[in-house]
Amino acid sequence: MARQDKPAGTPDQREVNRQQVVAVIRGAGQIARIDIARETGVSPATVTAITSELISAGLVEEVAPEEDRETSGRGRPRVALRVRGAAHLVAGVKVSFRTLSLVLIDFDGTTLAEHEATLSEPQVSPDALIAEIRSALDEITAKIGRTTADISGLGVGLPGTIDALEGFVHWSPSITERNICLRDRLEKALPMAVFLDNDANLVAKAEQLFGEARGVSDFIVITIEQGVGMGIVIDGKVYRGTRGCGAEFGHTKVHLDGALCRCGQRGCLEAYVSDYALLREADVSLPSNANASRSERLEALFVAAREGNHTAHTILNRASRMFALGLANIVNIFDPKLIILSGERMSRDFLYSDEVIAAMRDEVVQVDAPPPEVRIHKWGDSMWAKGAAAYAMEGVTALAVRRLAIHA
Repeated sequence: MARQDKPAGTPDQREVNRQQVVAVIRGAGQIARIDIARETGVSPATVTAITSELISAGLVEEVAPEEDRETSGRGRPRVALRVRGAAHLVAGVKVSFRTLSLVLIDFDGTTLAEHEATLSEPQVSPDALIAEIRSALDEITAKIGRTTADISGLGVGLPGTIDALEGFVHWSPSITERNICLRDRLEKALPMAVFLDNDANLVAKAEQLFGEARGVSDFIVITIEQGVGMGIVIDGKVYRGTRGCGAEFGHTKVHLDGALCRCGQRGCLEAYVSDYALLREADVSLPSNANASRSERLEALFVAAREGNHTAHTILNRASRMFALGLANIVNIFDPKLIILSGERMSRDFLYSDEVIAAMRDEVVQVDAPPPEVRIHKWGDSMWAKGAAAYAMEGVTALAVRRLAIHA
C-alpha cells in the first residue's frame, strides 16, 4: 500500500465519517449498522452508504451475531459488521538494545506470529538497521507462509527523539547518525508504508488498546528500560509535541550540571535511573566480573542491595529518590487520572516500591482530592511491538479509506 495514495489537503467530512465507522467497528468487534449510527452520530442512511463502500473494498464484512442466529420468531435478525481480518497484513517492530522484537497481525488485530532477532551491535548505522529489519521481516512472514511483499504497513518503535509526522529521527541511541529521514529510507527499501514513532508513545498505544488503560481517555505511561520514556494520552490521542520532542521525561533535568546523559547533556533523570546509569555507578563502586553481560551485572547489583551491601543500596536509593522527584513533577504539570509504570524492568521493584510512591505523593501539590492512581504493568518487548503494529494499523486504515475517496 503506497503512501502516495494519500491525497493532498485536509480530509473531507465523508472521509472523516469513514474513519469513524471503521474505528467503531474495530472497537466493537462486531456491531450492527444502527448501533454504528448511534455511536458516531452519523445518520443511518450515511452509515449504510459508507459500510457498502467498505464492504465493496473488502475492508469489512457482514456477520450475523450468534444470538440472532439462534433466535426464532422475532423478525429478521440484525446483520452485524466486523473488520475483515484478511484485508491487510500489518507488522510492528520494536528496536531495543541489541534486539529487534516483531509481531504480525491481521486487519482485525489478531496476532499471527511473533519473532525476535539479535542486532549485530547495540548502535548501528541507518543502512544496517534497515537491512536487519528487512531480514527479520523475511523471517517472521516465513513463519506463516507469507512474504514481506504481503505486508501493507510496518510500525517501527525507536527510543530517542522522533518526529512521527515526518518520520524523522532527530536522535536515537540505537542509530549512529543524527537527523535521519528514516521512514523515507525504510519505504525505499521495503514494499510497504512505514509508520515511525518514539517507542514510549507506542507503549501508550499498546496500553490503550490491549493493556491497563483500556477505557481511560487521559493517562501517562512511564517506561523504564535501557532509557526512560514517557507516553502521554489526552482525550484518547497520543500527544507528541510540535517537533516530536514532547514527553521526553528521561531528559527532564533533576540535577544542575549533574551526571552525563547519553543524549550529551548533564543532569537528566535518565542519567540516574536507567540501566546504563546504574551500571556506570556499580562498575566504579562495586567489584564485578568483566566478562559478565549487562543483565548479569544488573542482577549482581540488585542481589548485592538485597543482601545489605551499603554501596549497592545507595546506588538504588538515589535512583529511587530521583525517580520519585521526576514523577512528582509529572503530576504537578499534568495532574493525570492514571500513571502506568510499564515495561519489562518493572520486575525491579526499587522504582515502584511503596516508599517511592509515597515520596512522589509528598512532593506533589496538596489538595483535598485523591492523587493520581499508579499502576504497574510488567511486560516485555512483544507488547511494545504490538503497540507499533497498532500504530501501523491506524495508518494502513487511513490510507485504505483515502483510496476510497480517490476512487469515489
